[in-house]
Amino acid sequence: MTRNTSARRRRRAAPSRFERAGRRAAALQRPRVVLALVLVLGLVSVMLLDGYLRAEVLGDHRVRTEAAYDKVPQRILDGGPILTSANGSMRTQSVPKKTIVLTFDDGPDATYTEKVLKILADNDVHGTFFLVGSMIARHPGIVKDMVGQGNEVGLHTFTHVDLSYQSDARVKRELTQTQLALAGAAGITTRLVRAPYSSEASAIDNYSWPVYKKLGAMGYTSVFVDTDSDDWKKPGVSKIVQWATPKKNKGASVLFHDAGGNRDQTLKALPKYIKKMKAKGYTFTTVSGAMAKSAARGGSAQGGSAQNASAQGSGAQGTGAQAGGAQRSGQAPGGAAPQGTPPSSGANTPGGTRNVNQAAHSKATGTTLYEGKALIAAVAIAEWTVPTLAVFLAVVGVAVMARFAMMLVLARRHYRQRNKRRFSWGPPVTRPVSVIVPAYNEKECIANTLNSLAQSTHPIEIIVVDDGSTDGTKEIAESLGLPNVRVIHQENAGKPAALNNGVRNASYDIVVMMDGDTVFEPDTVRQLVQPFAASEIGAVAGNAKVGNRNTVIGAWQHIEYVMGFNLDRRMYDLLRCMPTIPGAIGAFRRQAVLEVGGMSEDTLAEDTDITVALHRAGWRVVYQEHARAWTEAPASLRQLWSQRYRWSYGTMQALWKHRKSLVDKGPSGRFGRVGMPLVVLFQIVTPVFAPLIDLFTVYSMIFVDFKASLLAWLAVLGIQLVCAAYAFRLDGERYRYLWMLPLQQIAYRQMMYLVLIHSSITALTGGRLRWQKLKRTGEVGTPTGVGR
Repeated sequence: MTRNTSARRRRRAAPSRFERAGRRAAALQRPRVVLALVLVLGLVSVMLLDGYLRAEVLGDHRVRTEAAYDKVPQRILDGGPILTSANGSMRTQSVPKKTIVLTFDDGPDATYTEKVLKILADNDVHGTFFLVGSMIARHPGIVKDMVGQGNEVGLHTFTHVDLSYQSDARVKRELTQTQLALAGAAGITTRLVRAPYSSEASAIDNYSWPVYKKLGAMGYTSVFVDTDSDDWKKPGVSKIVQWATPKKNKGASVLFHDAGGNRDQTLKALPKYIKKMKAKGYTFTTVSGAMAKSAARGGSAQGGSAQNASAQGSGAQGTGAQAGGAQRSGQAPGGAAPQGTPPSSGANTPGGTRNVNQAAHSKATGTTLYEGKALIAAVAIAEWTVPTLAVFLAVVGVAVMARFAMMLVLARRHYRQRNKRRFSWGPPVTRPVSVIVPAYNEKECIANTLNSLAQSTHPIEIIVVDDGSTDGTKEIAESLGLPNVRVIHQENAGKPAALNNGVRNASYDIVVMMDGDTVFEPDTVRQLVQPFAASEIGAVAGNAKVGNRNTVIGAWQHIEYVMGFNLDRRMYDLLRCMPTIPGAIGAFRRQAVLEVGGMSEDTLAEDTDITVALHRAGWRVVYQEHARAWTEAPASLRQLWSQRYRWSYGTMQALWKHRKSLVDKGPSGRFGRVGMPLVVLFQIVTPVFAPLIDLFTVYSMIFVDFKASLLAWLAVLGIQLVCAAYAFRLDGERYRYLWMLPLQQIAYRQMMYLVLIHSSITALTGGRLRWQKLKRTGEVGTPTGVGR
């Protein structure tokens, strides 16, 4: 007894074939969801990195202008332009007489820095470039050439922020990130730093002084200027040369700019300035070169022990230590110091040889080097990806606006053409037609569906194909006792098989296909079949409308059906490239259906598949707006996702199946030449990339210009509202549902985009979907009961 009970329990625990299939499908979907999330996360990261490089993300554009300086030691204010720290004491150092330290700020720049480097090389002069980390990351090749040419480099922070406003953590991060960029670009790090918006040492104030003390404690040498060319003011070449010239043969740290704006005057002034100063007997060197020269002459340090300067002695070893300030004990060479601090003195070039003019440099090694290279690679990706996406999305945006315009123009033309009093398809079609109702577990809806058909003003036969229902659908259909109703039972084989079975058993040459949850108006069938008066017409798409529209989800779908589906179908009708006859309401010549092989099981979108097949067979497909059908739309987000996922994936399958239509000749190739590109562009490509437009909009609202971005979004929303209102007018719908449009754009549309992206990933990774049955409520009754 116990053994039998245990066996039964084991048998019950064994999963069924459908459960195993469901589990396999779920297992296949998980990696695709993860892949989609990874792609989204990667894109967001790239955008944030690009925004950080452009000082849009975490950018701080505050600049301190005037502040007290009573807490700054007078010896510092009166000292030279080179500020170091030794044994906790800050000291300054001047540039030796008749010596020029050419310094350049804000680079590197793709336009001007290379030209500045050429001028220096042509005149056998080296300079010291204070580089912005974000610019280093964008132009690593220029920095590598700069260092290789023998110039010295220093830090100018990563995002060019005023350090006096920043926290200790932000100051350290700015320097660390710039060091990493420098390591990735040129394989070095540096001890020199120039704070943005700094000038002479005499301009140090109570807010910036603590920052310089922290920089000194971290091992950095802060470099100021003696003489400012003010080339950024673009005063003219002669003025730049004049203002950059020190007085009374004094040595000077001279400031020029190789980036940050138009520097054409700088390029013209620089060679003249070099020649002028050489003619006066001046020599040019770098910051480290000037410090070495000063040390060799006995030192000129101020504000600290002069012996500390001179005791370093001449030569490379002493110069390197002087350039970096006092070496911190326990600091590992090659960049292994704590984050934000410069590495200790070591080989100052990647090749390992020491250069007095580049004594502030150290070779980057270990994690510093590899993190730097990773940063350069990430920035290269961001620099390529974001602008490319921006251009592409601009094209997509223009295409979407053009589509709106085209839809409005063609929809109006279609409406005026089809609603003329004298418009006619030909002689009235009065012969009986067959209505095929495929049904699988439709007990909630089948009675309403058949009762609505029984009120038809057009002679019809009704063929209910029960596709293996297990809920009594067949019995309900038979129990209604309606005239001209045949119920055909088959083993469960899917909707295409049920429709084909109905076509084979149809008595008439025109067949109307509908869903088992759809309700027709009395005049629907008559209106639907009138276009068959024209012999070239093989199929007619009806006007599917949402019956359960009095919920938020229903209202969203109602707007979509009226605005999207029906405006689209008017446009495609005039262009003679209708992509889809809705499964809820469509009519076909039986001959045409049989000619193309019936409803195919190759795709999940059998309605799109048969429509394209009819186009390729030379038949014309039209839209009949007055043939209305009321369908029960999904009532939950889960059901909606399931339905649209199947639709999207099935559409992709159908388009791929008929890809050869692109090269079809003659009238049968019209869909390939016109319809296929339009469907791919506006139903796949544009929706897939549309979330990026929204993502860029949100990004702009947060980091760039909230007001301008919001106005742009509202302008697009206004255009969509105009299109929706016009579509509602053409369909005779009440406007009260349009107040849901803004929320639809924010929530519903994003969900539809995600569904399409999910479908695209499934298609690209070779996944398969099975038919998914939606739960029905049967709440859509006769049209008179539907609140409009």
